[in-house]
Amino acid sequence: MRAFMQVPPPIRIGGTLTKSEFQLAIQGTDTKELYRIAPIVADELAKSPILKDVTTDLLMRNPELDVRIDRDRAAAYGLTAAQVEDALYSAYGSRQVSTIYSANNTYQVILELDPRTQREPSALDSLYVRSPSGPLVPLRAVADVVPGVGPLAINHAGQLPAVTASFNVAPGHGLSEAVAVAEAAAHRVLPAGMTTRFQGAAEAFQSSLSGLGLLLVVSIFVIYIVLGILYESFIHPLTILSALPFAGFGALATLAIFGVDLNVFAVGVILLVGLVKKNGIMMVDFAIEAQRDPAVSAEQAIHQACIVRFRPIMMTTMAALFGTLPIALGIGAGAESRQPLGLAVVGGLLFSQMLTLYVTPVFYIYMEKLRHLRRGATKTSQRGGDAAEQSESTPISGRRASGT
Repeated sequence: MRAFMQVPPPIRIGGTLTKSEFQLAIQGTDTKELYRIAPIVADELAKSPILKDVTTDLLMRNPELDVRIDRDRAAAYGLTAAQVEDALYSAYGSRQVSTIYSANNTYQVILELDPRTQREPSALDSLYVRSPSGPLVPLRAVADVVPGVGPLAINHAGQLPAVTASFNVAPGHGLSEAVAVAEAAAHRVLPAGMTTRFQGAAEAFQSSLSGLGLLLVVSIFVIYIVLGILYESFIHPLTILSALPFAGFGALATLAIFGVDLNVFAVGVILLVGLVKKNGIMMVDFAIEAQRDPAVSAEQAIHQACIVRFRPIMMTTMAALFGTLPIALGIGAGAESRQPLGLAVVGGLLFSQMLTLYVTPVFYIYMEKLRHLRRGATKTSQRGGDAAEQSESTPISGRRASGT
């Protein structure tokens, strides 16, 4: 007996209910070859120290009878394989032969053997197939019945027969490493015509990795466009977003210190985008309004913004931090699954808060200097163009004067 202890996840992401957390489906059109190769794949997966609790949902323990039609003997009686199959379906299937109509309902009439004899192999001796000439031919006369075993259930994945191999990840290893090892191990022993695909959390992990970088770039670009429209500037959105790298580093560093994986719950780091961006918006917005006065420099405007906005920044940050602190401490039933969310938010907020009040003002001052340099270069080029036009017009007028 093999026992598999597991805590059902609070959020199940697709897949089937298996003994282990992550699933690898082995698919093929040839069921015999599929059932032969599935245990070999499971043994190959179990050889890796990164994977543990490797098992499959294939249980070849179901007793069955294989009816093998002798086509030569059947042809001697004038029977075809389809007629033999029809006789078996009439005995063990759900063939509807009539309908009974009553005043209030209709009832289907199903042809079948007596249910008390359906579980007995000897019931096949009482089956007969009517030949075209009229007499009944015993089933045993045209077919051999071979006992054997088969799967308890025939599972499918994507409309193809499939066997699911499930596994857990050994402590100290990540899911990305386990997925790569499982895929490589399966491909070493799989014959031609067999394919594999991950299911559940492993499949979601693979699909998320494929577009994670592009999604991150697009999301930051959208935020940049929105902030650019609000402030009518190409520079100050960069000032507001300057604190995001520190928040992300703080969240990842906190997860690494506590030895927590970056799982589905740890993507609470996305919350940091709004919380940290809010601090930059509060300071930059006040500084831009203050600089509408020509007498106020960029240094004075951002310094005044830090002083005035310090209290609301600390209030909102501390509210979010203390709100997620119980989750980070793992308080409450089932808190282990939610703890990565709290650690990512608390660690990111603490690290970014210590640096935002210093990094954002410095970034703002340098961006303002860059904006003034760019504006000065534009004015210089415009004055140079005007001077060139004047120099071109002066000789012409002189020649005209001398000519007259």
